[in-house]
Amino acid sequence: MSDTATPENPGLLNWGLILLLGVIWGSAFMSMTIALEGFGPRMLAAGRVAFAAIALNILGAMIGQPITAIRKLNEPSAWLFVAAIGGIALAMPMLMLTWGQQHVPSAFAGVAMGTVPLLVLPLVYIFSPEEGIGPRRIIGMIVGFIGLAVLIGPSAFSSSESDLAFWGRLACICAACGYAIGSVLTRRAPKMPPIALASGTMTAAALFVVPFALMTEDLPTDFTIRPSLALLYAALLPTALGAIIRVRVITTAGSLFMNITSYMVPVWSVIFGILLMGEKLPAQLYTALALILLGIFISQSRAILTALRKS
Repeated sequence: MSDTATPENPGLLNWGLILLLGVIWGSAFMSMTIALEGFGPRMLAAGRVAFAAIALNILGAMIGQPITAIRKLNEPSAWLFVAAIGGIALAMPMLMLTWGQQHVPSAFAGVAMGTVPLLVLPLVYIFSPEEGIGPRRIIGMIVGFIGLAVLIGPSAFSSSESDLAFWGRLACICAACGYAIGSVLTRRAPKMPPIALASGTMTAAALFVVPFALMTEDLPTDFTIRPSLALLYAALLPTALGAIIRVRVITTAGSLFMNITSYMVPVWSVIFGILLMGEKLPAQLYTALALILLGIFISQSRAILTALRKS
């Protein structure tokens, strides 16, 4: 079946895919909070990337994009980029998130991930100056960073009972920074088959995280159903399936169209946190969420409105 979707005309299928992606990525933080009931944070991160890597490698082999396709490109830097993206954009954020979510509500982690498009902008200015950021993006970045300051401020989650709540917030923001750096690295990497790239980076992340988890944390002795299912969900849907959908949308409709998910993920994380997790969130979170979404809209408004108009 031919695919006629383009960045100028994303099409209904891509709209459906990013709506689905917003839901499953927004639910990832809830599922990790549930999984932490039965797994230590490092074992949870290890399980998530390991299961996702297995699923992606099986899919890549089935559709003719195995991880070995990277070697056939004869690009000496390809494996360096794969290792860097796997370590910085997957392994580090997974470890930070699973640790941080022990001390903050799941909704906080989701809103923190909404800052990724804003964190990308200064990195683009430094490492991809040819793209430019312009006054509109600078204003959006300033508004978004005010929201970030509200989000991480000492009173942002006064309802949290953990003495490590501040460090949990900081860990979630560090995870967002890792994703932002990974976005720039992916942009600068040599062209690779998309599923092979996803498999390679996830495998690299597993090679970093799994040994670290085994050396620093005991294996769980009781695999109860609720946290085990939550772990499998986080690995197979938000991580593995999410990577596949992301690749599909970017390769057919473009990365600017993909940025629309930045609005949906934090909103869904708050909805799931309130309705399904019973989290009681203070007013500061909603203020921060509004400022972050406004900052994203200002910085990305031209591209987003163009995508909406042409779809």
